[in-house]
Amino acid sequence: MCANHNLSSMKTTLLVVGRTVEPHFITAINDYVQRTKRYLTFEMEVIPELKNTKSFSMEVQKEKEGELICKAFQPGDVIVLLDEGGKEMRSIEFADYMKRKMNTVNKRLVFVIGGPYGFSQKVYQAAHEKMSLSKMTFSHQMVRLIFVEQLYRAMNILSGGPYHHE
Repeated sequence: MCANHNLSSMKTTLLVVGRTVEPHFITAINDYVQRTKRYLTFEMEVIPELKNTKSFSMEVQKEKEGELICKAFQPGDVIVLLDEGGKEMRSIEFADYMKRKMNTVNKRLVFVIGGPYGFSQKVYQAAHEKMSLSKMTFSHQMVRLIFVEQLYRAMNILSGGPYHHE
């Protein structure tokens, strides 16, 4: 096996609420996760979705998910919410962003995809940054795939790979 050329000791985590259910998304996401691991210590962590949410209001569901999300955070984490109100970047800018993070984050860089109603105030308060993948709205399954593909693309750009065309 080839040596793992980790560019830093930083761990990167994608934290998601609820498992990915559609088989074609699972296959594609797993493929990009494996490819990304060639460059970076990376994992996708799944917070089990809430049971019996029909009786919950949107706010209650958001609060309960928020508590589970916050429990998954560790001391020293740098938390980035994938949020429509966040900063948008081109792929090359995201690659530069990752390079900066690999030089400054000592523990985990945690990207978070919330549940269907977004994030609770507690989660917003815990976050260090917000990032938007697009002005468009995507399903949560799709956002996972887009994010892992962009993370892989960023790492490929940083390693001088053939993945980006200016």
